[in-house]
Amino acid sequence: MSLSVPESTGGPERLLRAAQPVPLDELDYLLITALQTSPRAEWAQIGKALGVDASTAARRWNRLTEAGHAWLSCYTVAVGPTVPVIAFIEVDCAAGALHEVAAEIADDPHLITIEHVTGARDLVLTAAFPNLAALGRYVGFRLGRLPGVSATRSQTATTVHTEGSRWRLDRLAPGSQDLLAKERDPAPPRRGPAALDALDARLYLLLSEDFRQPAARLAERLGVSPTTVRRRLDRMHRQDALIYRCEVARCLSGWPVSVTLWGIAPAADASRIVSQLIRMRETRLCASLTGPHNLMLAVWLRSAEDIGAFEARLADRFPELTVADRAVTLWPLKLAGHVLDPEGRHLRGVPVTFWDEPVAEQAEDALLERLRGGPAGPAAG
Repeated sequence: MSLSVPESTGGPERLLRAAQPVPLDELDYLLITALQTSPRAEWAQIGKALGVDASTAARRWNRLTEAGHAWLSCYTVAVGPTVPVIAFIEVDCAAGALHEVAAEIADDPHLITIEHVTGARDLVLTAAFPNLAALGRYVGFRLGRLPGVSATRSQTATTVHTEGSRWRLDRLAPGSQDLLAKERDPAPPRRGPAALDALDARLYLLLSEDFRQPAARLAERLGVSPTTVRRRLDRMHRQDALIYRCEVARCLSGWPVSVTLWGIAPAADASRIVSQLIRMRETRLCASLTGPHNLMLAVWLRSAEDIGAFEARLADRFPELTVADRAVTLWPLKLAGHVLDPEGRHLRGVPVTFWDEPVAEQAEDALLERLRGGPAGPAAG
């Protein structure tokens, strides 16, 4: 398994492309914003909001996706009657092993985000699990056994206040926004169906490929009626089981610097602070955590020079909030279930599902059998 990157001619040309990404034009930015605002809107509706015809909007979008400059994602972590566990896992790697570790775990389906970062950890993973036992199993019997992993540290989110599906380029004028479908803001999934049956699972995989496929096309591929597809989609939407996202390559977004901050907020002030943080233009993720740092904030900034200025704004607005640590993303290896190149351009998708690995389960069963047996060797005196 490897993290593949697009072929290039190498040499100075490749360095020039990395330093100077081909910019998007204004219509591209408007189109991305429209799809962030209403990801499932018809092309005719999107074209009307942008002042172009439907075919132009669709053609532009195809060009963006083929170049890896923008893409759509659909995923769910809501399966079962309980709230899923969202975990943030820090990974330390042995010297020279970071990329091998990243390549090994890139297809782990429950890893929503993988970031190579600066600071006191090498990788930061965002993952979803059905329960705490599954998190412990993954850390202990999967990550902990990889040859290149030297240490891991995990925290769970008590609440995810906002995440990347709510972030917008905000290029559309208010009038154009009004022309798009009024969809409620996406939210982290809460409780999904008791279980996905075989047809649900097949439908979800097709949505992961392209959730803008019409119901008739989905029905044809599934071998069922369009009515059946629409009924199942309606149920998933009622249960908040699906998250739709439109993403743009970070190097082309106008917000090329991604920073994760870990903070400590007094319990009495946390709710007020969070309510303002999630409204800040730069915020991509805000979560309350277990562990020594009770708040995590991921932001996109215009430049590295803005890091100090952003923290100064936080200190001015929230003097009671202590920023205890920070990390700058060097390579967003995976975002919302999609593998990216070092500049944040799209390579391929990995459908997001809960992790299930027989080898890890067998290792856990062997440990349980050992624990049941008590101490080995002569009985303790």
